[in-house]
Amino acid sequence: MLRGNQALIDRDLAVLWHPCTQMKDHEALPPVPIRRGQGVWLEDFEGKRYLDAISSWWVNLFGHANPYINAALRAQAEELEHVILAGFAHEPAVRLAERLVSLAPPGLSRCFYADNGSSAVEVALKMSYHHWRNLGRTRKTRFITLENSYHGETLGALAVGNVPLYKETYAPLLMDVISVPSPDCYHRAPGESWDAHALRRFADMESALASHAEEACAVIVEPLVQCAGGMRMYPPVYLQRLREACDRHGVHLIADEIAVGFGRTGTLFAFEQAGITPDFLCLSKGLTGGYLPLSAVLTRESIYQAFYDDYASQKAFLHSHSYTGNALACAVALATLDLFERDDVIARNRDKSKTMSEAAAVFADHPHVAEVRQTGMILAIELVKDKASREPYPWQERRGLSVYRHGLDRGVLLRPLGNVIYFMPPYVISDEEIRFMADVAYEGVCRATED
Repeated sequence: MLRGNQALIDRDLAVLWHPCTQMKDHEALPPVPIRRGQGVWLEDFEGKRYLDAISSWWVNLFGHANPYINAALRAQAEELEHVILAGFAHEPAVRLAERLVSLAPPGLSRCFYADNGSSAVEVALKMSYHHWRNLGRTRKTRFITLENSYHGETLGALAVGNVPLYKETYAPLLMDVISVPSPDCYHRAPGESWDAHALRRFADMESALASHAEEACAVIVEPLVQCAGGMRMYPPVYLQRLREACDRHGVHLIADEIAVGFGRTGTLFAFEQAGITPDFLCLSKGLTGGYLPLSAVLTRESIYQAFYDDYASQKAFLHSHSYTGNALACAVALATLDLFERDDVIARNRDKSKTMSEAAAVFADHPHVAEVRQTGMILAIELVKDKASREPYPWQERRGLSVYRHGLDRGVLLRPLGNVIYFMPPYVISDEEIRFMADVAYEGVCRATED
């Protein structure tokens, strides 16, 4: 069999349909074949390396081929790879649930496993609705969501998202939701603080809750950062107000921390910065350090008890996945949590986020950069046609794609969100690698914005 970059590309294009991709683009820009990974680096079949600046779609926390996680995976594979979790139990699933509950704030005491982030959101939506139904609150059938939000691409998760690029095509298939303006601080008034803008925007959420409390099951939000919506950010005060209002109106709060959990925003969970506890916490991506698909939904004992009854009551939560609580995935998740404890990751990330900020400072004065924003280990650069008016580039010009291509040429994997360039690297990145990543991105922005 032929080996090398081109051989794999040819085989790929003959059979694969890649995610989130217009496949015709690969006529001009072939997929990048990867042979191996080590730390923050990916390597192709001809020895060229690429710094993984986006953690392979935000999942990889401690680097590719991490020795500690590898060892945990090998050890578990020798014992048990998988067993049905309906009516059976195994040590990794129980241990992981115990650890997640111990890490979560008081009040989240039950763990339900699923396979991926979208599935976790589906679980939370169904649990919320079904909880109210079991209590006789049958009018509660709708969900409140923020504009520009993203919660996944299965139909329920897509319905509660609000990014038109992903949602509009499938609109006839989706349930009707209540959308309110986002506290996204990119849209704050000149001179307005993040907190002031978020509090002003909260009036829309308060109004929606007051109007729809009797029919609303839950509000679902991405705490602090709307990632797929362009890495748009807002402050913790919005979450504080939201928790109080949900309690007052009798509506659940779902925290979708699939992308922002596990240290990305500067704390283990983003909502911790608001000092609140959601009713449902959705986790995935970094949960397994980027190794295997797994998600978890943590919820309250009172919600669990609404389903706990005799079989004849038909109140059970009949939701399942074949690989629920997969032993291999749970084992690598446990190893990932070990690394957080062993290496004091949250504290170290504060230093790395400062280095990221310093390395990206040069972007602020670029004539086609409207904003450089950062929350923890997420930093975003917003490209615009006109800096003063913030007029965006037409999406058809694909300026971000130009940055992506330059990054590949220079050995950095940058995958912009439209005209938003962002850094979301593995936590094992060095200061030198951070500076290299930023330098390459700046070169790419300069080239992409040349008229």
